[in-house]
Amino acid sequence: MTILLGHEAQTRTLTMAARSGRMHHGWILAGPRGIGKASFARALAMRLLADAAGPPVEEEGLFVPQSHPIRRLIEASAHPDYAELAPLEKETGTARNISVDQIRGLARLTQSAPSLSQRRVVVVDSADDLERGAANALLKTLEEPPADMIFLLVSHAPGRLLPTIRSRCRTLRFAPLDAATMRAVLKGTDETLSPQEVDALVRAGEGSPGQALRYAGLNLSEIEQALSSLATAGDPGNRQRLALAKALALKAAKPRYEAFLERAPAFIAQAARTKQGPALGQALDHWEKARHLAGGAVILSLDPAAVVFELAGHVAALAPSHA
Repeated sequence: MTILLGHEAQTRTLTMAARSGRMHHGWILAGPRGIGKASFARALAMRLLADAAGPPVEEEGLFVPQSHPIRRLIEASAHPDYAELAPLEKETGTARNISVDQIRGLARLTQSAPSLSQRRVVVVDSADDLERGAANALLKTLEEPPADMIFLLVSHAPGRLLPTIRSRCRTLRFAPLDAATMRAVLKGTDETLSPQEVDALVRAGEGSPGQALRYAGLNLSEIEQALSSLATAGDPGNRQRLALAKALALKAAKPRYEAFLERAPAFIAQAARTKQGPALGQALDHWEKARHLAGGAVILSLDPAAVVFELAGHVAALAPSHA
């Protein structure tokens, strides 16, 4: 289990609720994708079960020592009072949804007495992935929950959940991480990252470590430097655009090409936030065109060199000389 950083207010809210002895049975952990909600849910579940079973954990927050027997059981997927539901891995890939059979499989946990303490915890990652039948089956349990059972429902879009599920749970909202916490998470995940690469990943992640780490190993700082140079100088002779198109069109550069397809429109959107008046309108127009082009590039099998050259042109149009 990874070290949890950030979300201190949410940690205080739920640990205080647990210590009060009146913790609500259902919680929706809501916020943007990739900011650590699932890691938070797992860490909270571990701490709740460790505190309930003992020996006592002296540290504050959600920390549980490596030597604690409850931690060892959970990390070995052997804790009888804990369940985690997610789309199943299949031979053809990960399933799209959490099935009704997975919810029904909780019967062993919900219909028997807890084994190691009076507390049981279920993490659903994510509740957005529940198929309709599974959502209805979960609702029945939430309506009449077993004593001392806690459901932690991770949700990236809580508005899409069944209203009846939302009404049976309390919602705890999570915000994107600040830049300092993002840097700490990234350095803790990969100590080999250079300061330049960390800075680039922080910008690309926009408060989401999960989103940032999708670009790890792709030398994103080089792409970000190229985008910044285009937006500053405009590349009037097209030399930089041509070089970028040639480099990213190589077959071996496909992962970096796909990263560029994501980052170019996002870079324009970030730049637009700093503009006003006609410059803002022009930036938004280029963002819309870049987003449309990048979104269809892979699906339509467009020529990578031509796509990169055109996308780079939309970024270059942000330069003051083009205003």
